[in-house]
Amino acid sequence: MIQAEATAKSVRTSAQKAGLVMDLIRGKGVNQALATLQFTRKIIAREIAKVLRSAVANAQQKEGF
Repeated sequence: MIQAEATAKSVRTSAQKAGLVMDLIRGKGVNQALATLQFTRKIIAREIAKVLRSAVANAQQKEGF
């Protein structure tokens, strides 16, 4: 399994709010996580979706993908 990481800086939210949304998608596949984030009512879900898409793009750039 290929792993990639992405970070978001200067996101204005509390760690607790971000953690609640992250708990919803932890352990899921990319498509299922993006679908979950799309229908989550928290505003931070949009920012997390951007970071997830960035991590997928980073993974595609690695050799062996």
